[in-house]
Amino acid sequence: MKSGLVSISFRSLSVEELLKLVQSTGQQGIEWGGDVHVPHGDTSRAEEVARWTEEAGLEVAAYGSYYRLAETENVPEFSAVLDSALALKAPSIRVWAGRRASLDADEAYRKAVEEDTRRICALAAKEDMRISFEYHGGTLTDSIPSAVELLGKLQLPNLDSLWQPPNGQPEEVCEESLESILPRVSNIHVFHWGNQGWNERYPLKDGRKRWTRYLEILHQHTRPDRWALLEFAMDDSPRQYKEDAGVLQELLKPYQG
Repeated sequence: MKSGLVSISFRSLSVEELLKLVQSTGQQGIEWGGDVHVPHGDTSRAEEVARWTEEAGLEVAAYGSYYRLAETENVPEFSAVLDSALALKAPSIRVWAGRRASLDADEAYRKAVEEDTRRICALAAKEDMRISFEYHGGTLTDSIPSAVELLGKLQLPNLDSLWQPPNGQPEEVCEESLESILPRVSNIHVFHWGNQGWNERYPLKDGRKRWTRYLEILHQHTRPDRWALLEFAMDDSPRQYKEDAGVLQELLKPYQG
């Protein structure tokens, strides 16, 4: 398993600054975001960032898009997302399973998300591109039953799911959520937050016990293309990110050749 950074963690930094920052940690790659650093549809920018990433000795781990399935307002066209991902030479695209929490989604909405997933996966498959759901609150992957149902209905060869610890949940619930979708887990977003989620962030070293267990579970179903990607360090601090990167490297050592 390789390690890297989700670029949206430092939206205020330039691409050049981010590349230098990741280089300084010894991590191997970056999930580039589609909102600031590699805007959807700007293929010239995507080609430029791909070249700079390679020249820095790093890899593109994924393209983090803001495509919302079954939504049309304030959502980029998937064709623009796919074009940028291809120009970036990303192996996969992160998408969001709608804009409604699972408890607020009726059957018609769920079917619309499923149909749109099939559509974009078919388009992506033609380009040998993978699609991964964001595992996130306020979408159809916000609970164990909903995520399992969605992935169960969509047995598509190029569809995966990301995973991150559900906010404010005890360790056993987080473990259950990971185990429930384990065969379909692609990359993971790594952080240690409290009950208030993004507003209560801690150093990764404080979550070492939890993350040791999460990685043990992940190792039950290994895959060579999986990334562990740090996201949103405490206080948005580059120094804290560097410390977290060192902790993550230590946690990953048993699973690296």
